[in-house]
Amino acid sequence: MILAFHKPYGVLSQFTPDGSPNRPLADFDFPKNVYPIGRLDADSEGMLLLSDEPQWNKRLLDPAHHVTKIYLVLVERLPSEKSLRQLREGVILEGRKTLPVQAQLLDPQPSLPPRDPPVRMRKCVEDFWIELRLREGRNRQVRRMTASVGHPTLRLIRTAIGGLQLGGLQLGKWREIHSAERNLLLDSGI
Repeated sequence: MILAFHKPYGVLSQFTPDGSPNRPLADFDFPKNVYPIGRLDADSEGMLLLSDEPQWNKRLLDPAHHVTKIYLVLVERLPSEKSLRQLREGVILEGRKTLPVQAQLLDPQPSLPPRDPPVRMRKCVEDFWIELRLREGRNRQVRRMTASVGHPTLRLIRTAIGGLQLGGLQLGKWREIHSAERNLLLDSGI
């Protein structure tokens, strides 16, 4: 069984509490014996997969398999073409260059429901949505990449894994991935 979950802000990618005010996955009435495949930080939103089939870990998390993850990223200030090019070519994080990504400014900017709690906004600094498509998943990678090119991340939403889209799945809800959709997870997307 594979489940797609629309993880809200403030939810851990684990079933047990960690002493923080963040909610664990146990609050969402998942079937027994499923566990998260990969993770999304508590301050990130969007698609999180859970499964009771261990083979999906390697198939979806190993960068050698080139499974793309798509993120909508709200950043401070309008990214220049130079900043986007730096993201596309890869940046140095902890002494290692990231794999190349697809990065683009979204035009038009998407209209998304507000986050609860609201995103920190500064009156004198505009924010813009970009889309990043990457196939590796280092710790807080997207946030660290955007910060390294001068555009701190304010909000992060994973919208797809492989060819499987979050779509209209409601925030805080989950659904089972049907057999016909499983192949979408293995789509490289790049």
